[in-house]
Parts: sequence; structure tokens; C-alpha cells
Amino acid sequence: MAADDVSVDDKVKRTRDLLSSFYSQDASQIHSAPANSTSRFATLDTINTTSFDADQYMNLLVHKSNLEGLLQRHVEMAAEIKNLDTDLQMLVYENYNKFISATDTIKRMKNNIVGMEVNMEQLLDKIMSVQSKSDGVNTLLFEKREHIEKLHRTRNLLRKVQFIYDLPTTLQKCIKSEAYSDAVRFYTGAMPIFKAYGDSSFKDCKKASEEVMSVIINKLEDKVSSDSESIQARAEAVMLLKQLDFPVEKLESKLLEKLEQFLEELDLSKDTSVDSANPHESVNEGIESDSIPPRPEVPTREFVEAVHAYHVIFPDSEQHLVKLMHDLTTRHFEAAKQQIQEQISSAKLSNRLRFIWTDVLLIDEVLPEAGLQDFAFEAARDVLKQYVTSLFSYLLHEISDALLQIQKDNIGEEYPLRAALEASKNVLIQGSTKILSDIRYLLDEDLGLILKLRGMIIGWVQEGFQTFFKQLNGQLLLLSGKNVPTDKAPSGLVLVISQLSMFIERDAISRIIEEIGSSLLGGSYDYGGSAFVPAEIRHTFRSAGEKFLQRYISMRTQRISVLLRKRLTTPNWIKHKEPREVHMFVDLFLQELGAVGSEVKQILPQGLTRRHSRTESNGSTSSSRSNPLRDNRSNTNRARSQLLETHLAKLFKQKMEIFTKVEHTQESVVMTIVKRCLKSLQEFVRLHTFNRSGFQQIQLDMQYLRITLKDNAEDEAAVEFLLDEVIVAAAERCVDPSPLEPAILDRIVQAKLAKTMDQEPATS
Repeated sequence: MAADDVSVDDKVKRTRDLLSSFYSQDASQIHSAPANSTSRFATLDTINTTSFDADQYMNLLVHKSNLEGLLQRHVEMAAEIKNLDTDLQMLVYENYNKFISATDTIKRMKNNIVGMEVNMEQLLDKIMSVQSKSDGVNTLLFEKREHIEKLHRTRNLLRKVQFIYDLPTTLQKCIKSEAYSDAVRFYTGAMPIFKAYGDSSFKDCKKASEEVMSVIINKLEDKVSSDSESIQARAEAVMLLKQLDFPVEKLESKLLEKLEQFLEELDLSKDTSVDSANPHESVNEGIESDSIPPRPEVPTREFVEAVHAYHVIFPDSEQHLVKLMHDLTTRHFEAAKQQIQEQISSAKLSNRLRFIWTDVLLIDEVLPEAGLQDFAFEAARDVLKQYVTSLFSYLLHEISDALLQIQKDNIGEEYPLRAALEASKNVLIQGSTKILSDIRYLLDEDLGLILKLRGMIIGWVQEGFQTFFKQLNGQLLLLSGKNVPTDKAPSGLVLVISQLSMFIERDAISRIIEEIGSSLLGGSYDYGGSAFVPAEIRHTFRSAGEKFLQRYISMRTQRISVLLRKRLTTPNWIKHKEPREVHMFVDLFLQELGAVGSEVKQILPQGLTRRHSRTESNGSTSSSRSNPLRDNRSNTNRARSQLLETHLAKLFKQKMEIFTKVEHTQESVVMTIVKRCLKSLQEFVRLHTFNRSGFQQIQLDMQYLRITLKDNAEDEAAVEFLLDEVIVAAAERCVDPSPLEPAILDRIVQAKLAKTMDQEPATS
């Protein structure tokens, strides 16, 4: 089947080539080959060219084909010759039929033309006859036609005369119906007749008409001065007075004052085009440009029409009108700025700008000299920049409000700090997304006022994020009590601010970059030449997070240090009585540490468990029981000798790192505060002198802290070391550093522990 299709296609092609060669004027142009082609360029395809050489073709065929190929080629050529003969015969038959048909057509045309000449001569005779009869009719009717035309002219003249006589009455009717434009049109139409015959035939009519027109002129003047009339009506009255050759120059200033007054009374602050029930409505809640109601009729169109009429009446008033148009446009944009201060949505702002642009185009049509489009672009740039700034300002205010919820009453809320942190995170991310959505809504609007500023708006948004995060850093510094005494600043708020800063550095910046790229740039974020520098913001908030965490630790440490200072400055340590129980300041100290633990538990994650137990080394004072101060308590000199040995041992013992880097974990923060407080306690102890009972009281308190802090201390070795340092400092400042007996020390500590365990269930 495929072979048959190929043969049919070859046949059609061959027939087409034969027809082309038959009708071609230059047969050498079809399948021609260069006459000077040599044998080395000959191929088996040259059989279809005019320069075909049979001998050369046979030689080439014999060299390239074997016997079987030659026989096959013979069969193919025989079939082709037969097909060519058949095609040629069919071509001759088809052309022969066409020639016969053409001959028959020529014969029929010759027979039809034979009688046509006679018919044409008859038609010409009839046309000449009709023409002669028409000339006769025109000759007979000429006199009557002239008479009819004369009567028609007389009739028109009588109508004009009748109109002149009826003009005073007609003008009176116009006054009653207040059709002053018709009255002026009638009177100006009669003026040529009054000028020609007003002193003779139509003297009375002219006088009566002038009296009526004087009344009309007075009414038109009153209309111009009337406050109840619209600006358009006043301008029309001035136009009519001008047609009556009334000197309207004195009315120019009066009408201009009316235009200025109308502009001042024009209220552009209200915008009823969009429902203002929810001024913070997001564009993500389904607001579409098609759903915005059409703009209601406003007086601005009437004002523009009045300005146009004024310009036509007073062509030299262009400068004043340009100023009025600029004032109108400025008031439009001032109204938009006022709405922006009231936290207008992007849909409302877009609608407002569309209204302004409509008025600008309308004014540009009637007063192109004002150049309002360029003026509007400049004003719109300020408005849109203010809008972008207001979005970031509002977001900054929302974040501050979310953080300040910590200072309000949170009774009944289990995790107020965590709630405030999550709220501030959500406000930051959702607020940033909403800003980008609002800007995207504006950029998607097909409005010439916005399209021209598209690139600038995107730049303002990126610059706005850069400025926003700098302002947010400053706001967080203020909220953390930068200029407030440490003991009066809210410590929990500082801890929340610290973690919010770390969230911004680790997560928020990346999300915002992705949103900017997808919402505004249509792809990934381009760092080159951008006003928003994420690396700089990350560095700022990484540093701020560390500083805020250090400030929280300092605030809590200072609060506890005040308690420790009061404890050591209140009693007279030289006259201190023998200790009977652990001092209440220890409970207050542990209570403050518990408050710290409660705060960090809400905000900070748990760290890796790295409890450092104290190891024995040469000269180590690992526990109060092994302290050499407890040996030979009855001999003071021996105790002082042991104290000297302790100092010498400290010089050679293993170096212990007390103040390590603070990590953002619960254990690290609590441990850092404990270390700093114990170090402060050591320094406070060195400022006082103790008797034996005072020293023993310090020893008892430290032993109780050793037991209570051991289970919760991340670095147990450091805690025990600092507690030993406090005891050693007290011994250095003691006149008789004789420690309590171990049995007495354990009995008092165990009694305190039992009492504490009894109070905890009652409290819970």
C-alpha cells in the first residue's frame, strides 16, 4: 500500500514537471546543469537535465552497478518510459479538449455580437428624444418657477419681520421660564436687523427688546453673584453676558473668588467607595478590584467643568486656573495622606489613587497647560512612600504591644512569657507577610499612577525592612530598660526580647527574604544593589540577643546581690550568736533562683546534660567536711596554720573555669546567675570581720546551699568551689575560724531540709 502511494506521488510530480516544461519560456532553466560539467562531476541524477550524455551515463552506471543492478535498472527505466508515454498522451488529450472548448466559445461570442450594433443605434435615438422633450418642459415651466421662488423669498422675509415684532413677547416668555440662553440666542439673531432698520421700521421693537434684555442682563448678573447657584451655572451666565457684549472683565475676579471658595468647601476627606467598617482589612481576605463599588458622583467633576468654562470665557486666566488645579490635586493627596495616618488598607488606597488619577486625566483634558500628570506623579510618590513607611511603623507598634502584654496582669495564664514570645513572633512574620501582600495588591493594579512608580515602590519596601529592623532593635533596647535602673526593669521582658532577637537572626530574616523574592521580585531575592542587607541585620540581632541575655543575667544577679548585701551588712558579725538554724536569707536566695528557673523554663530550651562533678586534686577543698579548718578546732593558732596551708594549696591546685560563655539554654543561664551570685557573696564576706559564731553561721548556710544546689547545678564542681571560696573568705576575716562539728552541722541542715519538705506540699 505504501509503494502504491509512493508511485502515485511520483506520478503527480512527474506530470507537474512535464506541464512546467511544456509551458516554460526557457526550458533550459528547469533541471539544467552546467554545460561545462566534466565527467568527474557526473552522477546518475543527470538523466533529467538538458545536458544529459547517454554514453557518459552508461559508463558511470556500468562502473557503479553489478549485473543484477543493471538488470534492475533496466526494468525500472522500461517502466518509467512506459509511464512517461502514458502521461504525455494524457497531457495531449487534456489540452486538446481545452482547445476545442475555447474554439466553441469564440464562435458563440461572434454570433452574439452581430445584432448588438443595431440595438445601440436604437438606444441612442431614444435618449436624444427624451432629452428634447425635457428641454421643452423646462422652457414652459421657467416663468412659473421664477414666480414661486420670489414668493418663497417674500414668505421668509415676512417670517423674519413677524419674528422681530414678536421678539419682545418671546423674550418675556424666556424670562418667565428662565430660558436665558434661548433669549440671548433670539436677541443676537435679531441684532443684524436692528442694526440695519432699528432706527426706522423696527424702532419700537428694538426699544422694547432692549428693555427686556436689560432685565435679562440684570438677572444674569445676579446669577453670577448668587451663592445658591452652581459654578457651572455661573460660568454659563458669564458666557451669555459675553455674547451680549457685556463687559465681563469685572466679573472675572468675582467668579474666580467663587471658584476658590468652592475649592475650599470641597470635602475630599470622605471616601464612601469602600466599606470603612474595618480599616485594617487585609487584601488577603478576598478583596478584589472588581468587587469595589463604583465611585459615586462627587462635586469635582462639576468643579472641573466650571474651570473649563472659565478658561473659555477668560483665556488669559490660565495661570490662576493652573494654581487652582494644583491645589485641587494637592487636596486629593492630602486626603489620601490623612487616610494613611488612619491605617488605610491597600484596597482603599488603591481605590483612592484611582479616583485621583481619574480626576487628573479629566483635568488634563480640559486644561493640559497645568501639566497635572507630572505633578500627580510627584505627589503620589510622597503618598506611596508614606504608606510604605506607615505599614512598617504600624508593625513596629504591634510588636511593642505584644511584648508589653508581659507587664499586664497575667493571672491564670500558665506561660505568660512564652505567650508573649509566640505572639511577638507571629506578629512579626504575619505582619511582614501582610505588608508584602498589601504592596503586591497595589503593584497588581493596572493604574498608570502606580505602574510608573513600581520600581521605586519595591525599593522603598526593601529599604523599609532595613530601617524597620534597625528601629525594632532600638525599640527593643528601650523596652528592655536601657535608660532604666536594672532593678526596676522587667526582667522577664528582657528575656523574651533576647529570644525574639535570636528568632529574627535565625529564622525571620530568611522567611522575609523568601517572601520578598516571591511576592515582589517574581523569583529569588537579589542581594546586589538592594537596600535590604540581611547579613547586616542578622549580625545586629545576633549581637543584640547576646546583649539582652547578658542584661537579663545582670538584672537577676543584681537583684539577688542586693539581698546578699543586706544579709551581710545588717548583723553585727563580731557579736554574732551561736547558729541554731539556717538563716532565712538562704530561703530568699533559693526563692529568687526558683523565679529565675521559672522564667527561663518558659522561654529557653533545655541544653545538653553536662553535669561537672568535682574531682579531688592536690590541695583541693572539695567539701566542707574535708576542710582542714575543721581539724583541731580548739586550737586557734592551729586553725590559722591550716588556713595558710589552704592558700598555698590553692596556688598549686587545678585551675577551675568559673565564668564560661553563656548559652541560650535553661541550665546555662541559671548556672551563670548562681556563679555570679556566689562570687558576689564571696566579695561581700571579705568586707566584714566575723567572730567564731558568725563564721560558723556562714559555714552552715553554705552547707545547706551545697545540698540544695547540687541537684539543680549544671556545673556542680564550680558551685562547690565557689561555696568553699565563701567559707575560706569568711575564715580569712574571722578572729577564731573554728568550724562547727560535723554532727551538729548535719543535724541542723537535715532539720532545715525536713522543714522545707513539709512546707512544699502545704504550699502546693
